[in-house]
Amino acid sequence: MPDYPHHLATFDYVGLYRYFLTFCTFERNRLFVAADAIGIVHEQILRAAAIETFALHAYCYMPDHLHLLVESQRDDCNLKRFVARAKQYSGFYFRRANRQRLWQRYGYERVLRTEEQTIVVARYVVENPVRAGLVVSPLDYPFWGSSTWLREELVEYVRRTG
Repeated sequence: MPDYPHHLATFDYVGLYRYFLTFCTFERNRLFVAADAIGIVHEQILRAAAIETFALHAYCYMPDHLHLLVESQRDDCNLKRFVARAKQYSGFYFRRANRQRLWQRYGYERVLRTEEQTIVVARYVVENPVRAGLVVSPLDYPFWGSSTWLREELVEYVRRTG
């Protein structure tokens, strides 16, 4: 049996849910170290989120992977469709600009339980560069943010709830 993450067998990934996602770069190459490369990818992630009606509560581009905290905004939102679009769009434009493959085939997803606070997962995303030893403070790392909160707001929420 292949060694890759599996979707939940009894869950259809459609409806009003929140998800914590991780996409790894192809062969864990360090592709997210320059703002221009990240900009290409991020524009396409936002495009997919808009088309599939997902809010992007937090994101962090680490050198060899991407964390996303997303929330569906309608009853018919489909996470599998969002992920497929996000990876397809970003992979296409990244390859066109950089002549290399962007993503590993599979990613990781976790459906957040009702009792889990969005801000707790956002804290994990925002603090990822600190835990990895890349920076001392989240504000020192340029490649994270949110489409629903300002960076400063998110850092303040993280500090208050930490």
